[in-house]
Order: sequence, then structure tokens, then C-alpha cells
Amino acid sequence: MDALVVGAGEMGRWFAEVVDADVAFTDRDPAAADAAAADATGPARAVDLSAGADVDVVCIAVPLPAAVDAIEHHAPKATRAVVDVTGAMGAPLEAMARTAPDAERLSLHPLFAASAAPGNVAVSTGAEGPTTDSICESLTDAGNELVAVGADEHDRAMETVQGRAHAAVLAFALAAEDVPDGLETPVYEALSDLADRVTGNTARVYADIQETFGGAEDVAAAADLLAEADAETFAALYEDAGE
Repeated sequence: MDALVVGAGEMGRWFAEVVDADVAFTDRDPAAADAAAADATGPARAVDLSAGADVDVVCIAVPLPAAVDAIEHHAPKATRAVVDVTGAMGAPLEAMARTAPDAERLSLHPLFAASAAPGNVAVSTGAEGPTTDSICESLTDAGNELVAVGADEHDRAMETVQGRAHAAVLAFALAAEDVPDGLETPVYEALSDLADRVTGNTARVYADIQETFGGAEDVAAAADLLAEADAETFAALYEDAGE
């Protein structure tokens, strides 16, 4: 099986490592494709973004805002299956169905950074078949736990799992001030650790998540409720939060 991986970043490289295929990387930055091919542990090469040769599998591994455009451009090159690892599921699967209606279609969302693999991988199938089954088997063989989910259910969950969670952590980091050594509490230390984890990655990824799933406005509205609450209302909000 041969696969074209569109996007030579973290997730594109991750897919290439776990799938049992000869991989061609392509990227709008040719140097990134060259580097990904050179670093791959299996058969891999770099190809030009405009390459038009048919391949068994096309995997879209581009930033969220570029996902649909990349699928529309590259999905017709797939003779067997189209896969995406962009982080959303609804819009990518709809784009696959429009542009590659006869192909098997699969949306994957690794719920971890590639450096933390293996882990849980959300899986939504648009049209299954032997190729998508083989890809899922490769993921399982690599130690990942596959979590079957509907595309709409996944995207709604990501509004909280990613959008609101990231916004809350970043809001804490922006609001926090330095405290003297020895005055830290377990809650403060846990939030500080989360802030370090979130801010130690790529800002664009978190901006794309906010653009796609939102979350910051909901966190801000909840903070306003707490800030404006009297003691009785605060107690009620506290109870609601606990539920």
C-alpha cells in the first residue's frame, strides 16, 4: 500500500510511522517534506505539492483551517481511501464524501501529542472497507486505543475537551501573578503545571482550535458570573460546578 501524506508536521509524521505503507510526504514547505521523509523509519520520499499521481491512500494532516481545501484538492488522488488527522471530523468527512464519494473515508483524531504516543485515538468512519480496517489495525498494533465516535458527537465534545479547557488554562496563566516560594497550594501548582504544558507548544495550534471549536467566550462568561455573584449566588454556582 502506498500513501500520500499531505502535511509534514507532527501529525503527518505520526500517521506515517504507524501506517503500514510506502509514504510520500508533501507540504507547502518543501523543506518540511524533505525532512519528514529523511526522518521516517519506513519507506518514504518527498513529492511536490502539485503531484497528481494516484495513490492508494491520501492522508490529510494540515492545520484545521486548511483541512477542507486540502481534502478538495488532494482526495481525488486516492484510489482506495481518504483519511484525515486534522482534529475536526464533521467538515472533513463531508468534504471527503463530496470529492471522493467512491473511496473509503476515515477521520482520526489522536488525543495526544505525537511525542506522547500511543494513546486514545478518536475514530469516525464515513465509508469503511479493507483499507480503513487495515489502517485501524495498524493503529491498534502500535498500542493505541481506538474510540469510535460520531463526527458531530466528537466535534461537540471538542468544544469542551479542547476549546473550553485550553481557554480556561490560558486565562489562568494570563491572570496569575508570581507568588513567593512556599505559598503554593496543590490547586495552584496543578494549574501552573497545566499552563506550562499548554504554553509549551505551538500558539497557532491553539488559535486554530479556538477558531474551530470556540470556548474562550464561554469561559469568560462563566468567570463573569463568578465575579458578579453575591455569596448566595456564588454558593449555587459552586454547587453547579461540582455537578
